[in-house]
Amino acid sequence: MANMYYEKPVTDVCLGCLCEATSGCNSTAACTGDVCGLYRISWPYWSDGGKLTLNGESSESERAYANCVSDPSCAANTIQNYMTKYAQDCNGDNQVDCFDYAVIHKLGGLGCTGELGNEFQTTLASCLNLS
Repeated sequence: MANMYYEKPVTDVCLGCLCEATSGCNSTAACTGDVCGLYRISWPYWSDGGKLTLNGESSESERAYANCVSDPSCAANTIQNYMTKYAQDCNGDNQVDCFDYAVIHKLGGLGCTGELGNEFQTTLASCLNLS
């Protein structure tokens, strides 16, 4: 079992803004296409994030992925694990911050030099500036 007391890379403020930029924090956001939940997490993302589960459910269960990423806490912990694995300075400003995590979240751990959509980027920036 992984140690749950490590320092989490993504702040609560950043998680809130990721949620806002990704789905408008729409709590009715079920699975659509190949993503689920408030943070629109895909199965490969969930898998890279440690295949976390709720209530001791087996990670091999057919519903484990959807159950976890549809739960705000389990989804947030999946993001923390994913960012621990893939954290990097995407925009070359010599720091790894919420903007980097947002690009990694949206474009994947290996695609962080790509472009974010304008709406996502605007919502994220607006949210972070209010924080």
